[in-house]
Amino acid sequence: MKKILYTAFFIVLCLNAIAQKKALNQAEKEYNNYAYVNAISIFEKVAESGYQDEKLFQKLGNAYYFNAELSKALKWYDALFALNKEQEPEYYYRYSQALKSIADYSKSDEMLEIFNEKNQKNQKGITVINHKNYLEQIRRNSGRFEILDAGINSNESDYGSAILNTKLVFASARDTGLVTKKIFKWTNRSFTDLYTAEIKPDGSLGNPVKFDKNINSKFNESTPVFTKDGKTMYFTRNNFLAGTKGKNSDKITLLKLYKAEFEDGKWTNSVELPFNSDQYNTAHPSLSADEKTLYFASDMPGGYGQSDLYCAVINSDGTFGKPENLGPAVNTPGRENFPSTAQNEFYFSSDGHFGLGGLDVFTAKIKEGKIDQVQNIGEPVNTQYDDFAYIIDSTTRKGFFSSNREGGKGTDDIYQFTETSKLECDRELSGIIVDAETNEILAGVKVILLDNKFQQVAELISGSDGSYSFQLNCYEMYHIRAVKEDYETSETAVSVHPSDTKPERIVKLEKQIKKIEIGTDLAKTLNIPTIYFQLDQFSIQKEAAFELEKILAVMQQYPEMKIDVRSHTDSRQSKKYNMILSEKRAKATMEWFIKKGIAASRLSGKGYGESQLLNKCSDNIKCTEEEHKVNRRSEFVILSF
Repeated sequence: MKKILYTAFFIVLCLNAIAQKKALNQAEKEYNNYAYVNAISIFEKVAESGYQDEKLFQKLGNAYYFNAELSKALKWYDALFALNKEQEPEYYYRYSQALKSIADYSKSDEMLEIFNEKNQKNQKGITVINHKNYLEQIRRNSGRFEILDAGINSNESDYGSAILNTKLVFASARDTGLVTKKIFKWTNRSFTDLYTAEIKPDGSLGNPVKFDKNINSKFNESTPVFTKDGKTMYFTRNNFLAGTKGKNSDKITLLKLYKAEFEDGKWTNSVELPFNSDQYNTAHPSLSADEKTLYFASDMPGGYGQSDLYCAVINSDGTFGKPENLGPAVNTPGRENFPSTAQNEFYFSSDGHFGLGGLDVFTAKIKEGKIDQVQNIGEPVNTQYDDFAYIIDSTTRKGFFSSNREGGKGTDDIYQFTETSKLECDRELSGIIVDAETNEILAGVKVILLDNKFQQVAELISGSDGSYSFQLNCYEMYHIRAVKEDYETSETAVSVHPSDTKPERIVKLEKQIKKIEIGTDLAKTLNIPTIYFQLDQFSIQKEAAFELEKILAVMQQYPEMKIDVRSHTDSRQSKKYNMILSEKRAKATMEWFIKKGIAASRLSGKGYGESQLLNKCSDNIKCTEEEHKVNRRSEFVILSF
């Protein structure tokens, strides 16, 4: 049976019954020595009286939402969004779910769409790389590779590998003649042709031979990629087709992407891709695992840096969609190039992300067609030199990359590697659950882990020491929800970073039913802000009345209760002036209650001026406005009830 947690009515009835029957056991008698005020019930009465407050509506909506009373939650979420449409992402999600309780699916979908947009922005903001710790992160990601020279390198530049059946295809400048001395803007390298080398059963490579003469020209060819059936290739070449060389407005021959088909034992039908241009470079193609998306690098206008990564959909009829920039999560003001994929893994090289120097290889997961958080794959693949053109077999975890590191044979060399362990980042998030007021350890709390779409991932009960722990994937957004009887449900957004060695979160739960007794200051019990009088003012403003309604609701619940209104000022102005001002404030407050129907006999009050300051801000002490505000307060102390 669902227990209704947020109604003070039943509590009052129980207390009255105890007082009348006087027949309960000692524990019940001890309970009867205290009175309890249900904060949620008080807030709801205040809201029902016509006062509008954003935090109030959030609290009321959440109170019902967490208890699956969505139709009741909807009332307060409606009020919340009517007051302010700009909310944190989770409120769009909760509002969306509440709207389904009345079958308003159209508006629910609208809210969910906004949630998805805002949640992505929020998640990116939380999981951005901590630049101060980037070297530590790289160190943690390192040591996962065995590498060796591929055995096919020359004294010139060799780079940019691809697999075609049982052959490695790569670019080389080893014997292409004097024209190799010509340097081009995009690669800053000599002309290259494509070569192949047989991959032997033991993984070693045979002697390189030139690739198909219909592909190799007198200018650059490099970085090919092949479809799985071996019938289509995409590759990079200088702006040269059918014997004609193209140039940009500065008379420079740039790079373009081309497509060729394998027919009758040879490569033919070379055509350039539709998003090429004489005015900018396109290069380094790569195919998604399903071969429906082409990734590539370009310095086309509108990017984030010197060269960016893009993707274009390959339609079923062979045409291409409009290229889309992969965005700031991948692209930087620097250079991003040489993309490659392996199932849901995305790799590329960059000198704009934080690395060890030059181009480093980075990786990210591909989730629902989007590139997730970027990580440096670490040493020994990455060095302080240029490390790039990384490809890996997702099954064998073997592959090739290129580098101009020291110890190689040429200006660039190709290396083989075996990944000995995958880059999987997860951390154990641990913590304790405590009472927000007393810091008392809370055992037996239901702790629920939710993902970024508020789907439950795990659930546990906090131990006798109040402890809990969950395994979290790095960078991903989660929510921890803590539920305990007689406490307000808490929900906290969390995310862990690779640099977090032992991430911890203390979860504090607010009592739903708050104890009151003689001497209790209701302002503290009901979390009423200490400031609701403006400087040098004593009239009850709208904001002050909103807070006083909470006190009024308690006094109406307990008709015998008497309170003492104690008004305080800050130290500015003279002591005499402040004493008079505080007396006026106390009097104005009591008059407000009397007008609301509270008997004058239940009220007393006094002004204390600046005689009971809560901080150092006395005369001649320099303090900020915020520090002075702490002293400008009223207290509502229970004298009897």
